[in-house]
Amino acid sequence: VQLQASGGGSVQAGGSLRLSCAAAGRTFSSSTVAWFRQAPGKEREFVAFIRFTGGNPYYGDSVMGRFTISKDNAKSTVYLQMNSLKPEDTAVYYCAAADRRGIPALSRRDSWYGSWGQGTQVTVSS
Repeated sequence: VQLQASGGGSVQAGGSLRLSCAAAGRTFSSSTVAWFRQAPGKEREFVAFIRFTGGNPYYGDSVMGRFTISKDNAKSTVYLQMNSLKPEDTAVYYCAAADRRGIPALSRRDSWYGSWGQGTQVTVSS
């Protein structure tokens, strides 16, 4: 699955951005789609995932209450609404997809996902 991530940019602390992840050439009908991020010199970090088959979304501890992941089934697109942004949210954000449903502990791992988007830079200044 080809994934196209977009929506990154530069914003001041406290601001908001919305990222989008669209499937190219297919649908997300049975997929789990996630967002990860990677800051310079740091390991890739789980941000959130959502299942197109239903169920609650899951979030990483550092973004809980500030970020919201959502989906548009008709457009096969996943969004990440990021509010109350902090400088420590600065990173390249990647969307990823897996054509399966797993337990949350597995779906938080980047190794669970077989398809990745190209990444979009988010920069939050203080």
